[in-house]
Amino acid sequence: MITGRTALGLALVLAGPAFAQAPASDRFITVSSTTSTTDSGLFTHLLPLFKAKTGIEVRVVSQGTGQALDTGRRGDADVVFVHARAQELKFVEDGFGVERKPVMYNDFVLIGPKADPAGIKGGKDIVAALKAVQARGSLFISRGDKSGTHAAELTLWKAAEIDLEKVKGPWYREIGQGMGAALNMASAQNGYVLSDRATWLNFRNRGDLDIVVEGDRRLFNQYGVILVNPAKHPHVKKAEGQAFIDWLVSTEGQKAISDYRINGASLFFPNATQPGA
Repeated sequence: MITGRTALGLALVLAGPAFAQAPASDRFITVSSTTSTTDSGLFTHLLPLFKAKTGIEVRVVSQGTGQALDTGRRGDADVVFVHARAQELKFVEDGFGVERKPVMYNDFVLIGPKADPAGIKGGKDIVAALKAVQARGSLFISRGDKSGTHAAELTLWKAAEIDLEKVKGPWYREIGQGMGAALNMASAQNGYVLSDRATWLNFRNRGDLDIVVEGDRRLFNQYGVILVNPAKHPHVKKAEGQAFIDWLVSTEGQKAISDYRINGASLFFPNATQPGA
């Protein structure tokens, strides 16, 4: 079977001399990562620092966490950097990854229209808020893309004892797209949407939206990084991929994460040394 990476390699070979002149010293890795690390602007901040330190370029495939892990399973990435701990641990347990390391955290927030038709603004109980959204039939935009955010959303509906398969209707719209697209739709249609805080802080098309619920411990959002297992995919760039991981969890990398802010607000909080994160 020809993987995405193999197809890319064949394309470059067939392209001939135009690519033959690329310096042999060029070093890069492919990282499949959740959309929030891109949409928040974090990678724009981090990757030039890493390249200046190591000479290694990072090429990012920005996807929902489920898709990012699938990319790693196929061997079409060297590293996965995502935010769904249970899925990450299974990825390693199944032999697709070498070791999961915690990197940083932030939280999810429930975004909604300032008019707040569900009457939940200012609350800190996400379960109560979702119950109110469903009971009043207020528009809710779901990513529906098997991402880490989508997985978190489904867990919260379950905690609210709401069976979406039974109660879904026009009020609940699954779009099968990333966080930016979900926020854009919520902005255009004045709906509620669950977002990671970092993407929200970097989102400019807010329209009439605002944070309506935040601060519930169930909204905690942990990120982890994993080297794709070279024993399963021998073409994985083990040394370069491990260098990226080691830098992310180093004092220097953790400081770089902490230093990334928008309008003075921190988007991510490093916690590589926290046991069990």
